[in-house]
Amino acid sequence: MHKNNKHQKGYHFKALTQNVPELEPFVFENDYGTQTIDFANPKGVKLLNKALLKTCYSIDYWEFPDEHLCPPIPGRVDYIHHLADLLKSSNFKNSHVLDIGTGATCIYPLLGYSEYRWSFVATDIDAGALKNAQKIIDKNNLATNIKLRLQPNKTQILKAIIEPSDRFTVSMCNPPFYKSEEEAYQATMRKLSGLGKEQTQLIRNFSGTANELSYQGGEKAFLHNYLYESSLFKTNCFWYTSLVSNKDLVKTMQKSLKKLGAIQVKVINMQLGNKISRVVAWTFLTEDQQKDWLA
Repeated sequence: MHKNNKHQKGYHFKALTQNVPELEPFVFENDYGTQTIDFANPKGVKLLNKALLKTCYSIDYWEFPDEHLCPPIPGRVDYIHHLADLLKSSNFKNSHVLDIGTGATCIYPLLGYSEYRWSFVATDIDAGALKNAQKIIDKNNLATNIKLRLQPNKTQILKAIIEPSDRFTVSMCNPPFYKSEEEAYQATMRKLSGLGKEQTQLIRNFSGTANELSYQGGEKAFLHNYLYESSLFKTNCFWYTSLVSNKDLVKTMQKSLKKLGAIQVKVINMQLGNKISRVVAWTFLTEDQQKDWLA
């Protein structure tokens, strides 16, 4: 985990259950004498993350339909901290962030504002998800800091979102992993099997709708569309970034970005426990343009 991640030493369940008492029935002591929950239980996972947001980030209201993706807070905030390092290296003090695919939970804007007071424009293709996200924003009195935009075309990422006058310090994105809902279903079945759970009923421990989990062509297609569209808005965003789950895609991204005219490409490694991921960041701004941006 990043050195600034508040969850490096695990979860303090006493504080968490005090703030969200509904979590307490899901907490138990494992064979190692450590308090934990059953991470294959969607309700317990949702309550844990709700408690983390309230206890560690002062987010008092965080409700969303159960079918939507429930993001694990430690991993999501790690991306935020790595972006903060990237922006610090570019001498940014204040940041205006574009969050691509914010979902019903609006998780990155909530964490980015709480940790660094960043302002956000958050997008999604799902109007219902954005309606729920707006309720979360309003209930937490963050309407001045977080604005939402609907992407009307499911195949597009930045088109119809970025306006000519927009100047984003950084964009961020957690792409869909799967090529179809069926592929996402099969992945969940394998996960449940590994946890020793029955497969007679589909239970996603972090839930997720088809829009959240899949994109035609999968992660590779999404990322390369994102790269191409970013080249259409070279001066509207200082740093474009994305999480990349499949490490084999990094080389193809670097090759494509070179062809598209990226001036600089960075690969930032992230590790949470046994899970290894990375952030790819790129900019089309020349050194002089970067100086003008910061002036």
